[in-house]
Amino acid sequence: VQLQASGGGLVQAGGSLRLSCAASGGSFNSVSVGWFRQAPGKEREFVAAINWRDGYTYYSDSLKGRFTISRDNAKNTAYLRIDSLKPEDTAVYYCAAKSGWYGLTIGSNYGYWGQGTQVTVSS
Repeated sequence: VQLQASGGGLVQAGGSLRLSCAASGGSFNSVSVGWFRQAPGKEREFVAAINWRDGYTYYSDSLKGRFTISRDNAKNTAYLRIDSLKPEDTAVYYCAAKSGWYGLTIGSNYGYWGQGTQVTVSS
């Protein structure tokens, strides 16, 4: 599985962004796709995950509300929409894929990673 993240950029606080994670290669029926982020000087943080086959979603408790994960099976693409952006959302956002619907919040459980896309929120 190869993942390509895109959609980041410089936005003003209060704006919205939709990040994309295009997947290719292999079968995705048993794959879960997760989004993580890493701000400068901070540890990588789980944001959300989606089950590719069923569309089940799971969010970080601390980030729930402004983030929406979705997927388009026909396009083999997962999305992460971020609303009401805050300066503290500034980070590199990564998508990742793993088999099964468990251990979603732990980055080391994911075997496939995209290259990351930078999100910068100005105040």
